[in-house]
Amino acid sequence: MHLTNADLHCHSNVSDGTLTPEALAERARTNGVELWALTDHDELAGQRRARDAALALGMDYLTGTEISVSFAGQTVHIVGLGFDDEDEALHAGLAATRGGRLQRAHDMAAGLAQVGIAGAFEGALKYVGNPELISRTHFARFLVDSGVCPDTHSVFRRYLTEGHPGYVPHHWAKLGDAVRWITQAGGVAVIAHPGRYRFTPTEEYALFTEFIAHGGQGVEVMTGSHSAAEHIRYADTAIEFGLAASRGSDFHAPGESRTELGSLPDLPGRLQPVWDLLAPRVHRAPD
Repeated sequence: MHLTNADLHCHSNVSDGTLTPEALAERARTNGVELWALTDHDELAGQRRARDAALALGMDYLTGTEISVSFAGQTVHIVGLGFDDEDEALHAGLAATRGGRLQRAHDMAAGLAQVGIAGAFEGALKYVGNPELISRTHFARFLVDSGVCPDTHSVFRRYLTEGHPGYVPHHWAKLGDAVRWITQAGGVAVIAHPGRYRFTPTEEYALFTEFIAHGGQGVEVMTGSHSAAEHIRYADTAIEFGLAASRGSDFHAPGESRTELGSLPDLPGRLQPVWDLLAPRVHRAPD
């Protein structure tokens, strides 16, 4: 049986990646990806470019985005796949979600200045394609390139996370709103990298049950930040909750991301791939 090499989670320089949508498409195809989605944070501006590049290279394509939501005091990411990327309600919701990033970035820079790191806002801005989407990743690249930290992983161990300098909480969309924007635009909502969240078992159960109650249908099982044990754990979770399984590297940049595009293990055969739910919404490459 042929197993589809699908990579349904990655980021371009439209949000916090470093490569253009076209360069990402080329990299994905070189790595054997057959079904691809660009999932920039809270933004759809790269979708047409990504789709056109994918189809020209012979890859099938699903529209995608990654929406930041607040749940139980933490930031959770919901990936949307296969939606109508011209849906007005989805565009409006994403615009509202992006709205608070700029003020948050100024507050992050002020926190870093208090520990002797000056000019962080201006420094981070140099790495940003769209100032509305300035994020912790852009600050991390500034801190690495200015010699404060050796790599982005050490940045997040020392700065920008709760309890460390530069951390500023942000109130994102509500879980129900994000799922509704995606599903009413004809797409499927997926909980991204669940192993990354620091929830208690009770909180994680609440996340999954509320997500499903709002119409969510998928969970990332194979993703760049999951360990082998988490691959098994969330495969079991998908079956327990009756969710389709997704696969995505969460690739951001060469030499920075833990997992290369298209390189994840295959989904276990006992799971229903999320792309089976989305077959009518796949943009097919010409034969």
